[in-house]
Amino acid sequence: MVFNTATVGGAVTPEVIKTFLSHYLNRKPLAQKPTAHISYDEGLHLIRKFLLYASHHTVEDIQRFTSQWVPHPRWVKVDEVKISDEYVTKAAEHIQEQLGHHGIERVGGKTWWQWRRPGGEVKAEWIEMRSDYNERKATKNPGTRVMLYVHGGAYFFGSVDEHRYQLQRHARKLKCRVFAPRYRLAPQFPFPCGLHDCLAAYLYLLTVQDPTTIILAGDSAGGGMVLSMLVTMRDRGIPLPAGAILISPWVDLTHSFPSVAEDNPLDYIPPHGFHQKPSPSWPPPNSDDILAIEEGIVKNLTKKDHNINPNPQTEADAVQGFHVEQNPPSGIQNDDAAPGTNGNVPTANTVPGSGHNLSIMIDGKLVEIKDQIQMYASNQLISHPLVSPVLQPSLGGLPPLLILTGGGEMLRDEQIYLAHKAANPTKYPPGDAYLDDIPHDHNRNQVNRWKPTDVQLQVWDDLCHVAPTLSFTRPAKYMYRSIAQFGAWALARAQQTEIEILDDDDVSVISQSESDTEEEAAEKKKAAELDPRQAAGQVGKAGDPLPPFKNHMIRQRVDRHGNIFNLEPASELPGCNVPASEVGVIKEGPVKKWMAAKKEWDTKFSSAKRRVQKQRAKEMAKGYSQFENGEAPPPSALAGRRKAGESLKEEKKTKSMGMTLWALWGSKHDEKTMILEKEADKAPETTTASAVDGAGARPLDDTKTTQGQGKDMERGQKPIYSRSRSRRRTVTDEHQTDNNSDVDENTPAFDLLAIRKQQGGAPRDEHLTPAFASRQPPSDEASSSNTTPAILLNEPPKEEYDLKRPKAQGIAFPFSLKGHQTSASMTTLTSAIGVPPASDVRNSGTFNSGVPQNEADVEATTSTGMSTEEAKAGREVEQPSSVVREDNEGVVAPGTSEGKVVENGEIVSAERPPIETFVTAPDILSLSKPAS
Repeated sequence: MVFNTATVGGAVTPEVIKTFLSHYLNRKPLAQKPTAHISYDEGLHLIRKFLLYASHHTVEDIQRFTSQWVPHPRWVKVDEVKISDEYVTKAAEHIQEQLGHHGIERVGGKTWWQWRRPGGEVKAEWIEMRSDYNERKATKNPGTRVMLYVHGGAYFFGSVDEHRYQLQRHARKLKCRVFAPRYRLAPQFPFPCGLHDCLAAYLYLLTVQDPTTIILAGDSAGGGMVLSMLVTMRDRGIPLPAGAILISPWVDLTHSFPSVAEDNPLDYIPPHGFHQKPSPSWPPPNSDDILAIEEGIVKNLTKKDHNINPNPQTEADAVQGFHVEQNPPSGIQNDDAAPGTNGNVPTANTVPGSGHNLSIMIDGKLVEIKDQIQMYASNQLISHPLVSPVLQPSLGGLPPLLILTGGGEMLRDEQIYLAHKAANPTKYPPGDAYLDDIPHDHNRNQVNRWKPTDVQLQVWDDLCHVAPTLSFTRPAKYMYRSIAQFGAWALARAQQTEIEILDDDDVSVISQSESDTEEEAAEKKKAAELDPRQAAGQVGKAGDPLPPFKNHMIRQRVDRHGNIFNLEPASELPGCNVPASEVGVIKEGPVKKWMAAKKEWDTKFSSAKRRVQKQRAKEMAKGYSQFENGEAPPPSALAGRRKAGESLKEEKKTKSMGMTLWALWGSKHDEKTMILEKEADKAPETTTASAVDGAGARPLDDTKTTQGQGKDMERGQKPIYSRSRSRRRTVTDEHQTDNNSDVDENTPAFDLLAIRKQQGGAPRDEHLTPAFASRQPPSDEASSSNTTPAILLNEPPKEEYDLKRPKAQGIAFPFSLKGHQTSASMTTLTSAIGVPPASDVRNSGTFNSGVPQNEADVEATTSTGMSTEEAKAGREVEQPSSVVREDNEGVVAPGTSEGKVVENGEIVSAERPPIETFVTAPDILSLSKPAS
């Protein structure tokens, strides 16, 4: 049966109807799951059914369908460019250097993977919102935001046309240009063909863009490709981009992590891997097929008599692609990546490598895998570090990474492991078998060579693989937000400037069309009551600052409502507890799933497979065009199956009605949002993001900055806060990655001051350093009985303080207005901690309340270099300051009776609640930094 829009529609329509009915008739199992949303439920089942239906067709069929031409909306500008041969050649040289001599031998040579079909030049698409393009041209702005996006599709299907509805969303959210290369696909063009094309596209991009203006992004196989590109750039000295975004990256083609073997009902990826109807491209001839041809049996295989093979077991093996040994050698065990652990016991070949077929013990039987498992690489190459980046000696030294993982997808464990490996390379090295595989490459030295990479890891509860594919759903909306937030921060950090991006929540079609009903609101409330976790925030909108990195990581778990929780410790995550000796080793669970599906497919398509095998044997007997220097491309490579006089030119693309409808569905949200955005921006005002969060955001003495503008306020002038409804917000780097030392929120003040003195000497503003903070804390025994460690908290935003806390004659009351959320700067707390006070803990407004100056006033005035009148004028601006927490038993005014305190011009009792104020550890450290 043909594979086109009509047949695909006929196959998926019953599933869509079934899902719709079951969604409303049986909603209880969907509670608290992303599938509670009908759009997400329908989209998940539709993709799952499509992949199942596609598996009963050939590789060529699905490639042809997913690479059809899809028209783009009129409000999106698309331009295609050709990558010149200069950058293609340079990319090939870099890959050859990265592979090394041993790697080139394993892939079969250094030139076959550079071969292309006639007219198959490397091309890429520029994708940009037309309004942004017009704005850039009007201002003659060449563009300072570019996202190079590598699409996914298990390395063997998909295209830029298929993914364009997602790419235009990224372009709109980040206000950037997306650069999407059209790379060659497996199995006709296996590793390293795709990597070659994508690296060539990046080298071209460096000639038109500064690397600080580029971020890389990729989903699924594209995410793994991006990671291999980054490692190659790092090792070859190619300028690295500002950051990278990996959406459900596929980084372990050996399937060695636990989640792959589990049942994953919330994912659409086939649990048994990808199987297709046999064709000339897939599956390729296995070792037995090639051996038979080399021995001259090709003549027998081409005969019409099907009984020419006297051994029925061999015939069955040739069809099903694996052999089961019922009586294996006694005592045989599965191998691991730690050589020598099994002693002299015979082992199965569970560690992929050259010179042997993969084999594994399953239920007391030895299974030898003969057919190729993954389309991207042969069974001997699936563990190569450029194929499975999780097996790289080190993933340190890379630009900041955002890794988005679906909590319901089958690849989640390898992605979680990947994030922790990048942030802590020395803790997660590959097994000894991989470190010692190529001794002259000094892989062991690579483990400690690179510094940790800063990683933001987000595990999205119960979401599927590459959730942004379902761009019309609410969970995907939150994920696009997170991508835009990280991308803007990475660009701002690299360029050391402000990045303005879109905040479209107020005009979001999804937010309006899927507003919570009473039932959904009740469900959300019930879920919050049942969930023992405490929310740590909400998915950042465009312009919101990132939280600081701790130990080079931001570790977050996100639910379907966009609420952020702290991710469990690494010790509680299955992916992080896989021993190094087991990473990259094939496992029984995934192999059993693969064998069951393989047997089913090969039985169903046995005649088709035999027909393909015989046709291939005839072609091999006649001979293919050969490469020089004895190169041997992999069996699936089209470069090794070229026949003299055969035209291998790509077929002309035709318009796909099915893909067009899918793209229109995915683009509907963007189009309506842009219309609402245009209407809302008729009288635009610009708001900017606040620069108050993030470790090391600014020096302690630099407190006079306007909201996000980075300029000192004029003395005595109140900040102006915009109440506009603009969707434009500005992102700046707040030095979230600077706090990567051993200093954290629990570091004592004495240690902080000691570090500061080592770094830059004495503090510049002595009046900000309480006397007790400079004293060494007592011993552990004394400390436990007499003192309590200082509490260190982040300084709150100024707008919280000024807009919500009422004042009287310059003095702030110790409470907030009703209906407003309180913060640490708005609340006067009571404490019994016996910490002596600093020199002066009065509010600035107290100086205007009738209290005469004392010695502390004079000392403060002297240290600042201002006159008394200037100091008073400066103190008119109410600013929430930060000092180490201390208890205040009252400030006794001179000239008054002992035990009395002057407050607002009146003498009151000295027995008043202590005042607590707070300081952040990064603020204390920042005093050591020289003034800019």
